[in-house]
Amino acid sequence: MTTFLEQLDKNRIPTSVAIIMDGNGRWAKKQGKNRVFGHQTGVESVDHVMEAAAGIGIKYLTLYAFSTENWNRPINEVNALMDLFVTAINSYLEKMLSHNIRMVIVGDIDRLSEKTRNNMQMAIDKTAGCTGMTLVLAISYSSRWEIVRAVKNIAAEVKDGKLNLDDIDDACFSNYLATKGIPDPDLLIRTSGELRISNFLMWQLSYSELYFTDVCWPEFREEQLYEAILDYQNRERRFGKTSEQLTK
Repeated sequence: MTTFLEQLDKNRIPTSVAIIMDGNGRWAKKQGKNRVFGHQTGVESVDHVMEAAAGIGIKYLTLYAFSTENWNRPINEVNALMDLFVTAINSYLEKMLSHNIRMVIVGDIDRLSEKTRNNMQMAIDKTAGCTGMTLVLAISYSSRWEIVRAVKNIAAEVKDGKLNLDDIDDACFSNYLATKGIPDPDLLIRTSGELRISNFLMWQLSYSELYFTDVCWPEFREEQLYEAILDYQNRERRFGKTSEQLTK
């Protein structure tokens, strides 16, 4: 029996993949553990998926690590997650460098602790010269925060005469988003069976293919990634056109 990896068309690998890493807490409860244990195990999934994505030629992998709404979780869980970010990024750094992976952060990082920000900036600086896959970590991020921020910045530049109202179009607006320079996702994956996008990349997902799996993030590994991409490759992406137009 062939594996999902063997079935992939290596010439049709999506350029940009985004993942909502969901289900850490629920998975941990099923194991009789606390939620933090689920997050800790989820770090291992990031390690596996990051390496697998780079290995098959994905150019951008965006992971939804912590939303602006997550700040409302119990303080002990938030603190544990902040500490986990520092530990995880330190553990990923050697692999990112050896696999030529660049790391960037999108989100309202001013809300993070100085220790967390400094650690992330260190990894960003050390991997800045890497030219392989870009790992995008969405931390303290939400689409509504991002879009409101973009609108405010555009309004300020119009007011100051730096931007003409008639010059504002889709491409212009995209340049004011936190993801400026990062291609919109070809594929969005969400784990744990939830069927929503949870305030994630709402502008960027306009024509992304959506893939939902019941597998919780701590159990999501290479084969689950390959399965999602194979499903993506079996779809027809029309971008508003008809099937007949695509075959002409």
